[in-house]
Amino acid sequence: MQILAAGLAGAALPAFAQWPDRAIKIIVTFPPGGSSDVLARVMAEQLAKKLGQPVVVDNKPGAGGTIGGALVASSPADGYTLMLSNTTPIALGPFTLDKLPYDPVTGFTHVAYLGAAPLVIMASKGSGLKTFADFEALARKEGHIDFGSGGPGSIGHVHGELLKKITGINMVHVPYRGGAPMSTDLIANTIPVGIDVITSYVPFFKSGQLVPLAVTGTQRSPLMPEVPTMVELRQPKLVLENFFGLSGPAKLPPDMVARLNAACNEVLAMPDIQKKLTELGIVAKPESVAVFNGFVKEQVEVLGPTVKGAGIKL
Repeated sequence: MQILAAGLAGAALPAFAQWPDRAIKIIVTFPPGGSSDVLARVMAEQLAKKLGQPVVVDNKPGAGGTIGGALVASSPADGYTLMLSNTTPIALGPFTLDKLPYDPVTGFTHVAYLGAAPLVIMASKGSGLKTFADFEALARKEGHIDFGSGGPGSIGHVHGELLKKITGINMVHVPYRGGAPMSTDLIANTIPVGIDVITSYVPFFKSGQLVPLAVTGTQRSPLMPEVPTMVELRQPKLVLENFFGLSGPAKLPPDMVARLNAACNEVLAMPDIQKKLTELGIVAKPESVAVFNGFVKEQVEVLGPTVKGAGIKL
């Protein structure tokens, strides 16, 4: 009877007690090489050590991040499918569609806030642009200017449309499947201007292959202290940062969420990880689950209507 009772007690244990017993997948809603992909791989390596199982990155780009977002939102709430969430699949991409593919607040379990990075408005070396004022002058002189982004509905696309609306500059969007192919065309002078999260472009600025014109944070980036912010350029309505987080399907077990949040915060507290993220232009921001959920709700409430109001469609 004691053996039977022990067996029944073991059978009654929640699935979390055995979690994880296999590989965990982090879905990145952009192609390899971009800021979300880089951060996901940094986190995956460290989380694997803390959780005792492999953590692999799977890129599912497209449709303003909503393809990967929908995949995660519809996955079982078992902790084996997570998402490197950021501003695009949460607060921007869904609102470029006529019907929300998922609820960006309640359709996920928002587990951990990882950090934030500003966008950068940058120019090809061949364009001859050196400052934001140069960019404005050329656009008005030519009657329009092309700008690239990481894709339709991406944060770079949204910022470009806002810039167009607020300044009155006629800007023509050139969408790419991620930041890597856009940087290739910028370096080749195929397009004159690009807008994207700063993370992946710092090496190109340091080498002189690309020219940063302005950053969209409230403060100058420590990576490029000589580059002015939109606030300094008297465009406070064009301040926009890309947040990064870890999210999963709705209704993840609370104990699992707490363990993942603690693991992420431990990783972000590591000096070598902080140094690595700083080099990428990301400011690490470990927070509680409650704070992260409140932040996501605020972002959706502010940026969702902005996207709709600007008429941005995929």
